[in-house]
Amino acid sequence: MGQGSTLLHTGWPMWVMLVLVTGIAALFAQRFLLLPARQILTAVLRALAQMLVVALAISQLSRSWWLTVLFLLLMFVVAALTSTRRIGALAWWGPGIAIAAGVLSVVGGTLAFGVLPFSSLALVAVVGQLIGGAMSATSLAGRRIRQELKQRHGEVEAALALGLPPAQARSLVGRPVAAEALFPGLDQTRTVGTVTLPGAFVGLVLAEPTPWMPGWCS
Repeated sequence: MGQGSTLLHTGWPMWVMLVLVTGIAALFAQRFLLLPARQILTAVLRALAQMLVVALAISQLSRSWWLTVLFLLLMFVVAALTSTRRIGALAWWGPGIAIAAGVLSVVGGTLAFGVLPFSSLALVAVVGQLIGGAMSATSLAGRRIRQELKQRHGEVEAALALGLPPAQARSLVGRPVAAEALFPGLDQTRTVGTVTLPGAFVGLVLAEPTPWMPGWCS
């Protein structure tokens, strides 16, 4: 959004605000949450650099489907590796399968019913959001399951002693807590329109549309 927009101004005050907010967040995180300030600062700087690169890449995606496919694969790989590092899993393919299962099922359905147009920019926008949501759910579920298995190791051993297969014994502990990873998404879905707004809807709002614009209600 340009400087002249009445909804969002991106001039120098925004950058001053960004520096102040980042600094305050880093100080509070280190002081009260025992989270190193370096992690906050590094995350913000990395996000700015990545958004610059992504903006340049997206400007070229419509020219080549190969670039679109590579960009989507890059999104997936980064998400899988991020979840793997956050969970502490030994193999990246575990979180990768979980993320891919959630994303491909939704993308396949939207394409099959014609909801999502088969265009590079539309796929990048929608698939990127889906990968991000699946990554968050996978990371949260994976961390909770690992923590629960460590704390309730005795219950797993008891189930094994009763003759249950290892996978079933672990699922007795892990399955209930895995559902907790869906709570943030469920809460956002239940409060759409009253608390949260979908990303595409926010983009339309910032574009200052009217209800009669083509595609607004389609």
